[in-house]
Amino acid sequence: MKSIKMLQGLGVCAVLSLAGIAASHADIKIGATVSATGPAASLGIPYRNTLGLLPKEIAGQKIEWIILDDGSDPTNAVKNARKLTSEDNVDIILGANTSPIALALVDVASETKTPFIAMASSIRIVSPMDDKRYWVFKASQADALMVGAIVEHMKKSNVKTAGFIGANDAFGESFWAEFEPAAKKAGIEVAASERFNRTDTSVTGQILKIVGSKPDAVFIAAVGTPAALPAIALKDRGYTGVQYQSHAVLNADFLRVGGAALEGTFFPTGAMLIPEQLPDSNPIKKVALDYVTNYEKQYGPGSRATFGGHAYDSYLTFANAVPAALKAGKPGTPEFRKALRDGIEKSKDVIGSHGVFNLTSADHIGLDERARMIVTVKGGTWKLVP
Repeated sequence: MKSIKMLQGLGVCAVLSLAGIAASHADIKIGATVSATGPAASLGIPYRNTLGLLPKEIAGQKIEWIILDDGSDPTNAVKNARKLTSEDNVDIILGANTSPIALALVDVASETKTPFIAMASSIRIVSPMDDKRYWVFKASQADALMVGAIVEHMKKSNVKTAGFIGANDAFGESFWAEFEPAAKKAGIEVAASERFNRTDTSVTGQILKIVGSKPDAVFIAAVGTPAALPAIALKDRGYTGVQYQSHAVLNADFLRVGGAALEGTFFPTGAMLIPEQLPDSNPIKKVALDYVTNYEKQYGPGSRATFGGHAYDSYLTFANAVPAALKAGKPGTPEFRKALRDGIEKSKDVIGSHGVFNLTSADHIGLDERARMIVTVKGGTWKLVP
């Protein structure tokens, strides 16, 4: 299997400033729009931190990193992307750590013919495959893959009825679209389905309806720390059933905000969250462990977040395509960007921190069951469920 040497020795590689390297010395330009502030900051900060640690050279070519904050606002993200493509002439865009933002950038990537690797979750970012999504890829696991892990665990745990509460946005609706039919197929009745906004400060009404339906389990589908609100409300209302959440919450901030309400909750995740708990025979373990070790060396013990791993995996698939793209054209040209897109689409056996990537023209994610496992919260920390 092919893999990229971990960050070219990230531990000794100079940390890039957010301003990047001076443009006059850069050959390849990588642009990023991340939510370093706003409601999705708990996701965006690990993305930004990871991008800031990545190498300043690929295949002998210098890199300029241009990293912009979108404040968790799709409108700002579109402005950032248009600046990156029209003014900075970037060769690729990485970022968009929420589904609404990633979906908003699909048009920009298509119009400017710029490869775009999103780090958000919704399958609609890359599906259905059409002319617009031709330029778009996704580094995080597909909704269906992670929902499948949740429903399988529910079934093995003898869950017969489930409640659902999701974010009132593209992310929540995408997960609902996967969860409802998957639960029905598994013989699990969805007893209640509710929505809430990321900026809400109370979900009491929704939780009362869910608890009133007396489900065996509740699945909360939301992003970042706002997803802790329903969990806390369920505990406050005395709910004693099993709780599940998505993979879009896996960081220390979420654990801090949710506190005791998260104990015993189950989550689907990639290898990056708990590489120390994986067997040495797992081919993803080394890449994931190297990334986590170097990230926490820079940002402190326990600072890992799966979102940063998506940023790293975005880089791996991009870097894997650079050598061939350089033969087709110089950085900054349409020929280079097109060859870069083609190379990413042909990625085979690229081992990342979450899973192994094998992309095709019909699959712009390329992750399989090796990129999913179940963890729970025990004693305030993540524990792998055998």
